[in-house]
Amino acid sequence: MSNITAKSALISVFHKDGLEPIVKKMSELGIAIYSTGGTEKFINDLGIPVIPVENVTSYPSILGGRVKTLHPKVFGGILNRRDHEGDVAQLAEYDIPQIDIVIVDLYPFEKTVASGAPEQDIIEKIDIGGISLIRAAAKNFKDTLCVSTMDDYGKLLNVLEEGNGTTTVDQRKEFAATAFDISSHYDSAIYNYFAGDSVNKSLKMSQQDVMPLRYGENPHQRGWFYGDFESMFTKLHGKALSYNNLLDVDAAVNLMSEFVDDAPTFAVFKHNNACGVAQRDTIHQAYVDALAGDPVSAFGGILISNVEIDVATATEIHKLFCEVVIAPSFDPAALEILKGKKNRIMLELVGDALSRKRNTNALEVRASLNGYLVQDANLKTDTKEDLKTATELAPTEAQIEDLLFASKLCKHTKSNTIVLAKNKQLCASGTGQTSRVDALNQAIHKAQSFKFDLQGAVMASDAFFPFPDCVEIADNAGVKAVIQPGGSIKDELSIDYCNKNDIAMVFTGTRHFKH
Repeated sequence: MSNITAKSALISVFHKDGLEPIVKKMSELGIAIYSTGGTEKFINDLGIPVIPVENVTSYPSILGGRVKTLHPKVFGGILNRRDHEGDVAQLAEYDIPQIDIVIVDLYPFEKTVASGAPEQDIIEKIDIGGISLIRAAAKNFKDTLCVSTMDDYGKLLNVLEEGNGTTTVDQRKEFAATAFDISSHYDSAIYNYFAGDSVNKSLKMSQQDVMPLRYGENPHQRGWFYGDFESMFTKLHGKALSYNNLLDVDAAVNLMSEFVDDAPTFAVFKHNNACGVAQRDTIHQAYVDALAGDPVSAFGGILISNVEIDVATATEIHKLFCEVVIAPSFDPAALEILKGKKNRIMLELVGDALSRKRNTNALEVRASLNGYLVQDANLKTDTKEDLKTATELAPTEAQIEDLLFASKLCKHTKSNTIVLAKNKQLCASGTGQTSRVDALNQAIHKAQSFKFDLQGAVMASDAFFPFPDCVEIADNAGVKAVIQPGGSIKDELSIDYCNKNDIAMVFTGTRHFKH
């Protein structure tokens, strides 16, 4: 049966916002309403006739409300097939009412978990009757309309008004798809709560927020972002984001999360790697010095600040073609300057988004072969307490500051990588090279091509040096302090070279590969 004119509805919801116009429309259309508990009271208070489910089942709500609708007379009314003679006969035999529309939502399990509530409160928010009603009504979409979320109340009202209570099978199937999306997401959340941090747990990912992108990695590929983008950013201006934009935005935010509450810091990103970073007394000077790190690569790049962007900084940025500018806030006049390019994307970080990104315990997931690779996010940041001086010469306090600055940049640069820094400014980095020597030579060449004086600079490496060649090459370029994980069986060769050439070297004990 394709078109069905509703004569009855079962309504039992946790969220009642937006429900009033629906029940009034049902009453106007002559649709009989069955309900339970708080929803029944809500409808009664509106002065609209409502039939308690207990009148159908002859059983009250029991076990503190845990069992209300789990009864054959309820589920028979939902699951029966109108074109099946046996089903129709049994409805008559057992006096089971036909139920044409089911409006049910679920207890807020995820919100209860997020609130830090005790376990017993969380357990009580695992919906049993609601999820069963949703699955039953969605399964029987050919005969029953299922509304499983308050987000669809407006859509249901339109359907009722436009069809005078009559629905099509296509409409019911569309509502059913939403219902199974809701139920599968709900079950995934429950499973992940119970599984906790178990190393052997199944991978259950469910994200209902989706944002279509301009395109994927290339224009012929489609792209989407799944996640609550608006919890991290307010988009103030510009064109739609692309897949590549978001990869760069993610890389930029990951790096800048290392500099929360630090002095003004600015970074310029291109293809997921920082091509310019500087920390200064003002954000204007930080931007100028970050741009100096590689003004060529900065063209079309992603820019990010850890403090508000002022007019002076915006005026300088406006001279550059860049895809995205990110900051915790923008001076109103600065924002107007940056809006001067209609396609430039302006993203304002929401609240403590940088801190939240830094402190999250999220897993990193990527497709691999015919499955997925999953790992803990790399939340380890090298600190002064982690440093072990491996050489006779210890780094100065100023060098330690530069070494830790360089280490943060190194952690967020594609491997193999070498980072050269001086006075809290990125001089250059070698990125994504197949050998550490190649990465170092690339960094030196790049720094020298932009006229950086590497005398007194520091070097950071994402992994240990298997041979002393890197420290020798760095020494010849002017590097005077090195930070690296250590751990090579030939560490002593690098240490010996440093000792003979007055280079300070510290070990962190932590590798920072990034692929």
